Amino acid sequence: MINAMSIALSGLMASSRQADTAAQNIANVGTSGALSPETPGPAPYNARLTTQTALAGGGVRAETAIRSPGFVPAYDPGSPFSNKDGYIGVPNVDLGEEIITLKMAELTYKANVKTLEAVQNMSEELLNAFDEKI
Repeated sequence: MINAMSIALSGLMASSRQADTAAQNIANVGTSGALSPETPGPAPYNARLTTQTALAGGGVRAETAIRSPGFVPAYDPGSPFSNKDGYIGVPNVDLGEEIITLKMAELTYKANVKTLEAVQNMSEELLNAFDEKI
């Protein structure tokens, strides 16, 4: 039962990280900046992506990295960050994809909570069975 708990806890942590990454991407969707270091101004926000890897003994490991590419060019000649051609960098964020990611993180989080509840119920039943024998 301990293994089931650790697997569910790793799933909770992975879901939390995935939701956090999607929330950061959504919050920074409008954070533009200079396309290159030669152009004055801050760098644009680099969109992030969380990946999950199954572990040999069960459970998952979540890792967050910069999406490739983290930002893309957009034409905005009026921006103070635009280069000589009028382009700025904007985060490579697809709001539809981020909302789906948030929903998936919510559902996997709930599933892992249900797993923990089931483990707790089984532990209680096991202890009750031992109490009845003694």
